[in-house]
Amino acid sequence: MNSLRIFFVGGLTSYRALFNWLTPWILVPTFLLTPLFQIFLFVYIGRTAGVSDDRFFLIGNAVVNAAVPCLFAMGNTIGGERNFGTLPLLIASPARRVPLFLGRALPVILNGFLVAVFALLVGALVLRVDIPPATWGGIAVAIAVCSVSCTGLGLLGAAIALRVRETAVLSNIALGILIVFAGVNVPVDAMPGWMQAVSGWLPMTHGIEAIHALASGRSVGSVGGALLTEVGLGACYALLGLAVLRWLEWESRVRATLDTA
Repeated sequence: MNSLRIFFVGGLTSYRALFNWLTPWILVPTFLLTPLFQIFLFVYIGRTAGVSDDRFFLIGNAVVNAAVPCLFAMGNTIGGERNFGTLPLLIASPARRVPLFLGRALPVILNGFLVAVFALLVGALVLRVDIPPATWGGIAVAIAVCSVSCTGLGLLGAAIALRVRETAVLSNIALGILIVFAGVNVPVDAMPGWMQAVSGWLPMTHGIEAIHALASGRSVGSVGGALLTEVGLGACYALLGLAVLRWLEWESRVRATLDTA
């Protein structure tokens, strides 16, 4: 019961503190307007260059924006605690680390999912991109999978934040890598071989590929392999993040380096 309370109550409390609900209007430009402007930018670049169609750029840029809360919020679960001076208390607490940090991931996953769905829906309406209504259920499932997978990468970033003070810079680098390598604006099969090799190990790549297929009328079953790969990658990043977090926490105790980043 105590682990469940840490998972649900602790995760929700941390999330509310993270985004400072005293000024919720800040979330509007960050999570609602910025993704739309990114979509419009690359759609019009694609039109000018005569590359692909509006739907390709709409899907890629809408879905990758789920990574914004997934990366930045998870990274700040450590960075924010340090800034407010509560990181030593968190590390010294007897709470189990798995429910403590995975509980913080749950609202982040929901946040990423809602951001991507909003951007895709509004972007499709504004740009008049036809996405068949029958495909939206499968697309929603694929977006949820992408959010889970990317949160695993965010958890790894949170662990590294025990040694890196500027977590926003780290998250921006990770987001930029996803935009370039994950098939957001350039199809993966059009990339050089080394880039394709990198993209195959990144979250979002297989999920975005699956959403393109679903939007073109394919069934969820036909993209099951891609979605399972996406889930597997997310799980690997999450396990690696928990392992790195445990190791750096132990090293911090031994070397007394918790607040030296």
